[in-house]
Amino acid sequence: MTLIITNTLGKREEVFRPWSPPIVTMYVCGPTVYDYVHIGHAKTFVAFDGIKRYLSLIGYSVYHVQNITDIDDKIIKRAAEQGVSWNEVADTYAKDYLDNMTALKVKVDMHPRVTSHINEIIEFVKGLIDKGFAYVAPSGSVYFDVDKYPDYGRLSGNFNKALWDQGEGVVSEKRHPYDFALWKAAKPGEPWWDSPWGRGRPGWHIECSVMSSRYLGNKIDIHGGGSDLIFPHHENERAQSESLFGDQWVKYWFHTGMLTIRGEKMSKSLGNIVSLKDALKEWGPMTIRMWVLTAHYRGSLEYSEQSLGQAKRLVERLHDVASDVVKRAMKEEYTSYLKQSDLEELFRLRSIYASWHSAMQRDFNMGEASSSVWALTSEYYRYVSSSESVALLSYVYKMLIDFNRVYAVIDDILEGAPMSTVPSIEDQLVDLLVEVRSQLRRNKMYDLADYIRSRLASLGITLNDKGSETTWKRAQQAS
Repeated sequence: MTLIITNTLGKREEVFRPWSPPIVTMYVCGPTVYDYVHIGHAKTFVAFDGIKRYLSLIGYSVYHVQNITDIDDKIIKRAAEQGVSWNEVADTYAKDYLDNMTALKVKVDMHPRVTSHINEIIEFVKGLIDKGFAYVAPSGSVYFDVDKYPDYGRLSGNFNKALWDQGEGVVSEKRHPYDFALWKAAKPGEPWWDSPWGRGRPGWHIECSVMSSRYLGNKIDIHGGGSDLIFPHHENERAQSESLFGDQWVKYWFHTGMLTIRGEKMSKSLGNIVSLKDALKEWGPMTIRMWVLTAHYRGSLEYSEQSLGQAKRLVERLHDVASDVVKRAMKEEYTSYLKQSDLEELFRLRSIYASWHSAMQRDFNMGEASSSVWALTSEYYRYVSSSESVALLSYVYKMLIDFNRVYAVIDDILEGAPMSTVPSIEDQLVDLLVEVRSQLRRNKMYDLADYIRSRLASLGITLNDKGSETTWKRAQQAS
């Protein structure tokens, strides 16, 4: 099947074709660590982890970078409120973030911090100044000249200059009110680093451009974050990066939808923030993870007893099915043949598996894909749990393994399970053909027996006759 994705740039569906397959580079904007991470962060970070895991399942090798912004106006303000140093604030909340990501099994290949990349940021800003895209203000701050980048606004669809407010507050020293800061001149009592323009610190937007290109290069496959970052953050990242690199920087822009509580967007102003720590304590990490991964990443997601309860039930169903499969595998009481009803059930299972992939291949439609997970658990109890067919049991196990490579909620059951000793459906079919061939030889029907040997050989299966017994090996296993 062809993987179709929705690119925020252009608001269109596209066939997913990374720059250098099978390698996929992915950068996700991480947290600004001035407070505890909340449940909205989990929606974004778990969703991208699920996307990464599915890409890996279908054969891509994904390198995932997710930054930690450890210097920012909000961090400085929080430090002043708490009477501690800014880096103590950053370290405290960075640990909270990392601990929660570990609990949720979000696997990130690299977590670069802004303050470890000051030299690279300065060089990036110098490059923009040298190319005429940025200018130094009298204060020592450096600004990006938005009018020098003609494609500004296309990512967000925001082409009205009157609406290009950067929310930075300082306009008197800018050429245009909507220019944004690349380097901020130091203020009394604030942390600073030396630069060619005087003491200061990085602007917010420049950080991600520098760290993403530092570790993923000037051609990135996927850049993502919450939809609230499209403007101005990602719009500005795109402008400054393509101005420096002179070419398309990101191929696919992905953005997650917002979290709602009682139908309202979660926000500090509404006082409805739910910390991730509290949510994990109440529901557990696997329920939270499944809750995120059973909704479309681009859609909104309601934080409610009903939606979380449904996710919890699905996790419990998967646990029960996986536990039963493993327990039955240990008994080794199976038949190696397939009855007609077993074959019909195998086709039903294959249809469920294909439907799951079909949904995931359509822009990672996890909401639709979750119906296939429910269907697997129902089908297992309807037929497979009472079947004596090893083929059906092993096929359910394969489905559980693949589903769990994305959902990661039954690792504790599947790790170390004895199912690796259960023959695959393909192996059982070869056994059946060998058995048929042996019967043909006993009936002296050598032409048909030789035909089966020849056809199996063309498929990489080598037969070895020893008297009346026949064994087989795959060609690459032959010694």
